[in-house]
Amino acid sequence: MSCVKVLIIDDSALICHVISEVLSNDSAFDVVGTANDPYEAREMIKALKPDVLTLDIEMPKMDGITFLRNLMRLHPLPVIMLSTFTAKGTDETLQALSIGAVDYMPKPLMGAKGMAMEDFAEELKEKLKAAASLKNKIALSLRPSQQPIALSEQKTLRVDNASKQCVIAMGASTGGTEALQEILSVLPVNMPPIVIAQHISPSFSARLANRIDKTSEISVVEATDGLRLEAGVAYFAQGGRHLKVEREGASLICRIEDSDFVNRHKPAVDVLFDSLISTKAECVIAVLLTGMGSDGANGMLRLRNAGAHTIAQDEESSLIWGMPGSAVKLGAVSEVLPLNRISQALVHYLKAS
Repeated sequence: MSCVKVLIIDDSALICHVISEVLSNDSAFDVVGTANDPYEAREMIKALKPDVLTLDIEMPKMDGITFLRNLMRLHPLPVIMLSTFTAKGTDETLQALSIGAVDYMPKPLMGAKGMAMEDFAEELKEKLKAAASLKNKIALSLRPSQQPIALSEQKTLRVDNASKQCVIAMGASTGGTEALQEILSVLPVNMPPIVIAQHISPSFSARLANRIDKTSEISVVEATDGLRLEAGVAYFAQGGRHLKVEREGASLICRIEDSDFVNRHKPAVDVLFDSLISTKAECVIAVLLTGMGSDGANGMLRLRNAGAHTIAQDEESSLIWGMPGSAVKLGAVSEVLPLNRISQALVHYLKAS
């Protein structure tokens, strides 16, 4: 396999140097150039034909968001956003993901050494390789999604929650923020409670929930410890914390844990899925969406064996078919569906059950 050609776009010479050093020690990568502003980057993209870009948000002459929007319109390429995770930086990174960036990472802390730098290097390389593999898919992934049901019709659908205690659990990683937005934004208001483990950084989960809440009929919130699950509400796991569901009398509640990483993630989808088995809920639906790796696949198999209905996003509509693909290979999946049919499938399954 040929090496991955990387173009680094950042106005900090130090950041450019650090990333170049990290990648130069691995023969799988070729740093073809570093650009200090978007205008310089534009010319280098034409000349050097990189496979993937790292992009800063705050830069001179043109901000990273404007550059990304122009790039995705004129010359789509896989992009990893590198930013400082301030409140402003977090909101802009979520905006970048909605425009078409593949993934994001915090900039390395200046002076970081040893394990801190090794962890940054390992994660960066993993994300760059995954992003580069999408070079021919990025343009297709930017086309507008077709909603499974006309929006006006979807919001009039009714789901009878009175007879059964139902829970929907969703897991996602790379590409998941936009996949979840598409699903949640068209669900009718009286859906059963939805619990979500999206691989996300601590500063992102509340803002992501708030962003999706603004476009959805259901309420979308960040889960807190002891919060009771209610119909018509989706609960996002806190970034950097595991989310479990526990029974408390006749109710189900959120339990937040700061325990060890599972499958290299916190929150981990397997942790959420496994917690549902002991709740004895009468109806459980598990959904596994786009993402790198295999987190959630084993938990989904255990849920299916316990009687849950399980859905995996299909390969064509997934940005990365790692997690759902792993579940399919394990035989953990009841249905494999394109993203734009999952919301419809949830409603129809609940109406029929």
